[in-house]
Amino acid sequence: MPTAATKSGASKTKTEKPRRTRRTGRRDPVAVRLLKQDHREVEEMFDEYEQLEKAADKLALFNRIALALKVHTQIEEEIFYPAERGEVEDDMLDEAYVEHDGAKKLIAEIEAMSPKDQYYDAKVKVLGEYIKHHVKEEEQPGGIFAQAKKGDEDLDAMGERLKSRKEELMAELAPAKPN
Repeated sequence: MPTAATKSGASKTKTEKPRRTRRTGRRDPVAVRLLKQDHREVEEMFDEYEQLEKAADKLALFNRIALALKVHTQIEEEIFYPAERGEVEDDMLDEAYVEHDGAKKLIAEIEAMSPKDQYYDAKVKVLGEYIKHHVKEEEQPGGIFAQAKKGDEDLDAMGERLKSRKEELMAELAPAKPN
């Protein structure tokens, strides 16, 4: 039987299915899949930030992180969270709103700074840790996404609304590209 090499160098047969992890969610409805994809993208950006040394590179990447987080929090607050009120425990949604508010304040503080300022890197690091905690709250078993999937809301249709609004906000909030 033909085999394919994996990242670890081990082989597996073509008929074996790849291991499904909590983070991939192939069977997740569109809304959850979109929001998890945003989470992975931001996590990768925070990891990349840790490797940077030049102030200009740090600033450029932080601006991408800030845009992604602003758009993500807005689509959750405008569409996902309100629709899930009654499906998801109120305490969890209330905490999510408060976590978003804290992240927005920290983003604003960092945006008012320069990468050469004292505590700039520390604030970006703390923001990354804060976001990691928030993501865990949403994605863990019994968390917001798990509860939402058990509810009555059509998360595939909602996913299309989230995607459309995300595209609008990215166009609206993204800095203009020079000609």
